[in-house]
Amino acid sequence: MAVEAEVLNELHRLRTRMPQLTGALAASADGLVLARDMPDVEAEALAALTAAALGVGRRMADLTARGDFRELLVRGAGGYVATYAAGPTAVLTLLADDRVNVGRLHLEGRRSGGRIAELVAAGTQADRPRLLGETPSPTGRGRILGSLPVRIPPQSRHER
Repeated sequence: MAVEAEVLNELHRLRTRMPQLTGALAASADGLVLARDMPDVEAEALAALTAAALGVGRRMADLTARGDFRELLVRGAGGYVATYAAGPTAVLTLLADDRVNVGRLHLEGRRSGGRIAELVAAGTQADRPRLLGETPSPTGRGRILGSLPVRIPPQSRHER
């Protein structure tokens, strides 16, 4: 699938912008690896742990009425593990050494998480079955059935 290649390119670009990153992983919210750029870590195990942490983070944010889950930061003796929501169905996990600028880590992680969310959403739209005579709208905001444009309302924050 082309989405994985595009997500992998985003991970490469992110690691180029931030040399202090030692690894990057994009996974589905249920723990499947979408793309990885991490040489020394077992990606499948990290994706599974990320999904578990995502579930706990979402529950904590919900229980404390803090809104939708955004990010989680873990600091160990040797560096950081940062997890960012990448839309409703994906998550980005970054590994960074202990010299990283945490503010920059968050800035870049949030940007890449948003970009990955867009890529995954576009891939999901491309993979869904099309109706007979349907073509994508040039604006990307609806579908064209025959010659009648059909507007699909945006998802609410709760549906994401």
